[in-house]
Amino acid sequence: MVDLEKLRFTKTHEWLRVEGNTGYVGITDHAQKEITDVVFVELPKIGKEVAKAGEAAVVESVKAAFSIYAPVSGKIIKANDAVEKDPSLVNKSPYEEGWFFAIEIKDKSEADSLMTQKDYLEFIKTGAH
Repeated sequence: MVDLEKLRFTKTHEWLRVEGNTGYVGITDHAQKEITDVVFVELPKIGKEVAKAGEAAVVESVKAAFSIYAPVSGKIIKANDAVEKDPSLVNKSPYEEGWFFAIEIKDKSEADSLMTQKDYLEFIKTGAH
């Protein structure tokens, strides 16, 4: 089970799990509930450079298509093929099996500037989307 207190969060509802210089990225449980059933995921190509807050992936649900933004700048080093084959993993397991990609973090201070779990829970509680 993922320790949510170790994750960092964006205002666009991505989470970031940092392991060394690698960051794993997915969307929050709150976000997957809001967009409902995920039916398609387009992952970034490995080797692609992304900027913080730059579009990195696309998720389509029964409601609409949504961009997934990179929480930090860096190079895509892994893509979760399992979520491409079974997009429902985003709904079933948003913090574990439903991650989208891993990024080689260029500047760790960008991760430190993201919200903690406590900050994120307050953010969604106030309805700021």
